[in-house]
Amino acid sequence: MSQATATSHSGRRRHDREIVALAVPAFGALVAEPLFVMVDSAIVGHLGTPQLAGLGVAAALLTTAVSIFVFLAYATTAAVARRLGAGDLASAIRQGMDGIWLALLLGIAVIAVALPSAPWLVDVFGASDTAAPYATTYLRISSLGIPAMLIVMAATGVLRGLQDTRTPLYVAIGGFAANGALNAGLVYGAGLGIAGSAWGTVIAQVGMAAAYLIVVVRGARRHGASLRPDAAGIIASAQAGVPLLVRTLSLRAVLMIATAVAARLGDTDIAAHQIILSLWTLMAFALDAIAIAGQAIIGRYLGANDTEGAREACRRMVQWGIASGVVLGALIVLARPLFIPLFTGDQGVQSTLLPALLVVAVCQPIAGVVFVLDGVLMGAGDGRYLAWAMLITLAVFAPVALLVPMYGGGLTALWWAMALMMTVRMVTLWLRTRSGRWIVTGATR
Repeated sequence: MSQATATSHSGRRRHDREIVALAVPAFGALVAEPLFVMVDSAIVGHLGTPQLAGLGVAAALLTTAVSIFVFLAYATTAAVARRLGAGDLASAIRQGMDGIWLALLLGIAVIAVALPSAPWLVDVFGASDTAAPYATTYLRISSLGIPAMLIVMAATGVLRGLQDTRTPLYVAIGGFAANGALNAGLVYGAGLGIAGSAWGTVIAQVGMAAAYLIVVVRGARRHGASLRPDAAGIIASAQAGVPLLVRTLSLRAVLMIATAVAARLGDTDIAAHQIILSLWTLMAFALDAIAIAGQAIIGRYLGANDTEGAREACRRMVQWGIASGVVLGALIVLARPLFIPLFTGDQGVQSTLLPALLVVAVCQPIAGVVFVLDGVLMGAGDGRYLAWAMLITLAVFAPVALLVPMYGGGLTALWWAMALMMTVRMVTLWLRTRSGRWIVTGATR
């Protein structure tokens, strides 16, 4: 084996170890998050159908509100990782504290909106007369936990930037366990009903935020980083997050359009569509874990002025994304006789679901590349390009998707439109990565 070949193999193994060390715990933490809602649903479901329906509406509102601010994690990861790569750990933690202070301010603002407007929001989401009071109760109480949820996002970004995805996994597991115990105790033991479920979740979220803050504050004191709010730093964090907010809203618009089109196709199609979206989300967690590793690793390399290391890591993660997509696609095809009956016994839904599901399977390698390159560009702090790329994708997808019912297309045609959307994303991200313009070194972009 030549020296160059040996060096190449050694580099790949190093990148593989880094990717696995960061991605596996990140995947566990990502999976733990939706389990909160599942636990709440399981416990509240035994109170009655109106309560469960109310929870469903309130949970959808809360998930939408919180997911909009996911940039708190993404932007913080990239900024902290850059400073870590530059060897300035105190500045890295200070940057993370700016993100946490921003999360607190945004959380307070959301509470100010959510508390008085809860009944109106519930009505807009179409809650029935019997479910609306429960949805309002749950939404008002749970909104009190939004600052904690956003702090968790920002603090998770801090730790990811510091190349630590294990602590978020441990906190997520602890929060999940506490949430389950508190929900059971308050709903049934204390007899608080759906309000008990909401309070249990709020307490668990506050506990998670406190755990993160303890870790971050200890790190700040150890390295002499200030904990006080810095107006300039908070404003800078907000400015860095705006392009990622545009990206996130554009992506949410894609999913909303797809669901709206599926609903127009009929009850069978929307039922099948929701099943596919559930599977899509689960697969997205696996691919997003690699993207999270990409954010942390790329940010660190660029902060250390190691452009070749950043390029090599990018290439290796793309290979990981493609391989993971192929495996996930194959699992969908091979396991479909097992999991489809778990979701529905309706033969009409099953027959509608199957061909669309095969489209999703074919798209997984493309999705793998998209998630990885998305993470690479986030790690590079290239948020402005990501925003424009997603707006272009939305502009291509929207008219194609809206034409599906007009021309008599069904769910499979809709998911081919989704495949087009992912392909456009892949092309725009690949062109940017190939250009090299994302490579900007230094402690700040």
